[in-house]
This record gives sequence, C-alpha cells and structure tokens, in this order.
Amino acid sequence: MSQGTAVGTIYQQALEDYVPLLERPLPEPSLETGKLLKQFHPDYIDSSRTRLETGVNRGDSCHVQLAQILQSDSRINEADLAGAATINTDVLVIGGGGAGCAAALIAQQQGAHVILATKLRLGDSNTVMAEGGIQASINKEDSPQSHFDDTLKAGHHHGNPDLIAELAMDGPDTIRWLIQQGMQFDLDEFGDLLTRRAGGTSAERICFYRDYTGLEMMRVLREAVHNSNIDVWDYSPTVELLGDDMKGCSGAVISSLKTRKYIQVNAKAVVLATGGIGRMHLNDFPTSNHFGATGDGLVLAYRIGAALRDLDSFQYHPTGLAHPYHLAGMLITEGVRSCGTYLLNNKGERFVDELAARDIVAAAIIRECKEGRGIVTEDNQSGVWLDTPGIELRQPGILRKRFPKLMRLGDKAEIDITQKPMLIYPTLHYQNGGIVINEQCETEVPGLFCVGEVSGGIHGKNRLMGNALLEIISFGRKAGLAAAKRRKNKRSSQLSIEHLNQLRRELTTAEISLDYQGPLLFPEYAKFDLDLDYVGLHRNRRSHRR
Repeated sequence: MSQGTAVGTIYQQALEDYVPLLERPLPEPSLETGKLLKQFHPDYIDSSRTRLETGVNRGDSCHVQLAQILQSDSRINEADLAGAATINTDVLVIGGGGAGCAAALIAQQQGAHVILATKLRLGDSNTVMAEGGIQASINKEDSPQSHFDDTLKAGHHHGNPDLIAELAMDGPDTIRWLIQQGMQFDLDEFGDLLTRRAGGTSAERICFYRDYTGLEMMRVLREAVHNSNIDVWDYSPTVELLGDDMKGCSGAVISSLKTRKYIQVNAKAVVLATGGIGRMHLNDFPTSNHFGATGDGLVLAYRIGAALRDLDSFQYHPTGLAHPYHLAGMLITEGVRSCGTYLLNNKGERFVDELAARDIVAAAIIRECKEGRGIVTEDNQSGVWLDTPGIELRQPGILRKRFPKLMRLGDKAEIDITQKPMLIYPTLHYQNGGIVINEQCETEVPGLFCVGEVSGGIHGKNRLMGNALLEIISFGRKAGLAAAKRRKNKRSSQLSIEHLNQLRRELTTAEISLDYQGPLLFPEYAKFDLDLDYVGLHRNRRSHRR
C-alpha cells in the first residue's frame, strides 16, 4: 500500500533492539472495535467507495476500482463470433481451482458431459495458496451451531444465515469426502485429526496439513480430475457469457490462448468458479492472490443480470510479508498465530489479541504503523514484527515441524525466522462479497451457478480462516450436483450476446466511456513477449473516464 512517508523505527535499529522473550503481556484495547475498523480498515476509506450507475445493483456502494471494471464494455461483439467454432456440452465449469474441480467432479459423476475451462492451468488458483487449514466441527466439545455462530458473528451479521447453516452442517462430511479422495491431514499419535483454533472462533476447529493445506487439497483434486472423463481446457479464459431466449445463461465465449481464436460453448448449465480479485490491488495493497485473480466472474455475471452483494467489503490478511520488498504481500499463515506467535510493535509490545477476527487484527497493525509505532524499511515500507523467535522459545522445533513453507519463505527473504522476527503488514487476500446465490449455488439467472470466492453471502463483511477451503468443497459439490440435474430438464434455446446491447445502452445513458473493456483477465502490469501472443484477448484500451 502507498503509505506516504512512513514513520517509525528504522528496520535495522528495530532489529538490533529486538530481544526474544518467553512471555509478553497483552494490554487492554485502547480503542473500541467499531471505531478501530472505521478509522483504520481500508474498507472505510471514503475515497475508495462509489455508487454503481448501471446494472442490477445500480445505486449500491462499491469499491471504485471494482466499479470501473463492472461498468466496462465487453471485449467482443457479434462480428468477433463470426466463424467461431461451436461446441456443445452438458455442464461448462469456468475456473480450475478447488471450487471448479469439485463442481466438475460431482457433475461428471452424475453422468453429465463436463468441460472445465480455466484461464491458466488446472490448479493455478488461490486454493493452492491457502495455508492455514479447513474448518469443520469434528471435536466433541464443538458443534455445527458454534461454527454457525462464529461465522455469523465474524461477518458482522451480514452473512446469509441459510448459506452459513449449510456450510457449518456440511463440515464433517466435507473432511470425510476429502480423505476419501486421498487428501492427507496432520494426525496425533493416536491417528486422530489434529485441530487448532482460528482467529475469531470459539473452538479448535481447523484441520490442516502442515502449512500448505490448500496445496495438498489441490493435489488430490487435480489427480481426480485428470483421472476422470472431464474435458479440461487450459489457457482458455472466458470473455463473455451467452444468454438465451429465456433470459437465462446457456454457455460462454472462450478465448483460446493457444489457437488465438474464440470458441462458443453451448451448455445446459454454467458454473462460475473464477475466484477472487486480489490482482486488481485495491487501495494499492500488495496481494497474496495468484496471477489470474482479476475478478472476471463478477464482471461476466453482472453483465448477464446476476445480482451482486457486499461489493465494498474485502479481507486484508493481517500477516503479509512486508520485507524484503520483492516478496511483499506473500502470505504467512494464520496458523502461526494460532500456535501462539505474537505481533509486536517497535517497542516490543503486543497491541492486539492475535486471534481476534482478521479485520480487527489488520486494522490494529495499520494503526500502529500510522501512529509511528511500526518498523520502517529503507524503501519506505512499514510493518510490525511477527515474533517467530518467541514461539520457538516457548515451543522448540515447532517452526520446522509444523511450518515448512514458512521456513522456506524465510530462506527466500534471507531471514532465519527461528532467530529473527519477520516484518509483516496486511495484504489484500479475499473478496468477502460476490454473486448472490441460494443453497444450491443458483443465481438469479437461470442456468448460471456460482461457487467459491466469486459468490457472496457466506462470509458477510469478514471471513474466518478455514471457511474458504470448506466453502469451495461443500458448495462446489452442491453446484456440480445442481448443474448436472438441470441438464436433464433444459430444452434447447436460441443463444446470443444480446445482453451486451443493453449494457452499452446503459453505459451510454450514464455517460460512461466505452473505451475501457473487461473482464480484465490479467493484471495491468502483465508483460507478454509479443503483443500477438494474446491478440485474441483484445487487450484493454486504457483510458480515464469522464
């Protein structure tokens, strides 16, 4: 994040002043939670919010950068589709992360012919970057009711209770299903699943595998997909959805990066599983997200008439690496704090309950830095200490045993994290809102299903650690089942991109320029060897509006 001229203790001096201690007391909160969030959390920056002028959510509050891409012109028109090949399928899944794979597997097992089209390669997604674990109420002192209560509370009571109930009730069965697919979890000496507590929760509910749970999950899902009859299209971003004469969705326009041609896919059901938005770098924050996380699904669904929700709410994970600069934004799992690692300001003081909800911890870190109690690097980046040597003092060997990925990150940063603390600062991590769905992942547009980070309603205004990995599998399976059922009752219809004419009329009436095109597909700073390599994408024309 652009921090202006950062104030605080110079990095080298702070490192010299640092002394690892066995225990450090936690002071009483100096600011009520609501005030802390409003004063320091990025969601409350007035200049970052605007009102949508077009579409189903006209008048709703939205982040300015997201509003621009939601109210952009399409990359294509009718002429672009002249001569395009047409392929038919039962179910089209758009997105190759955990949610898309789970949906595709279940749909295929129900007898549907499935095409899975993904922008990069199968598995290139935020799923592989999820480190901490997956929530499920499997312990005898825990319950789905507690899981429900924790999730609703952490989301500031903005979540959809029906969706949250489905999530909480499905936790144990989701773990069972993953184990049946071959996923490994850390076990105790009796062979039972190890669990730990996440920030903002009332019980130990996180099941995990080392500190790369998402990577392990994606490993088994990729293997399952490759061992199935699912037709996987790598390097095939979706540039538009196809409407039909029943005001539904019956396919999509795919851009093949290999052939540089458009392909029309006619489908009886479409499942959007395109992930998040981190690579738009909202508020100039670094991000933990993978290269393709540019909010494509939100744009595609909004154009065809699907309602969205919570468009001004995003999660900034408290512990993104802040130094060295070339690694800024890389995620450090919340699991480290779950095991008892402290956060320290430049005075060596704890300043927040490390296991408070993520938005609270992130806001507290930003406050420390803005008020001069942070640590400042020579390139003007500020942050606070993640006290890894302290946890090593209290639990010798824990970092090497439980957090091998973090140890490797320390090696990349040239820091022995058992001896020196890591400088951290919040990183743009998760899109709390998204496309409105029901319990079967159906949107308001017939034939269009959404699952995973692109969907909204489960997390409200803030997400708990571990609920994302649970959501993509729990609701991914639901989406696959519902999409496969729809194929049996779907009659043929006339396909078109007529909804783009309505889009352009609205943009013109609102005096919004048609020069900006979406979806974005790749970050603004993407560099390709040759412009012709991606000519089929009609790279965005960059221009400022009004």
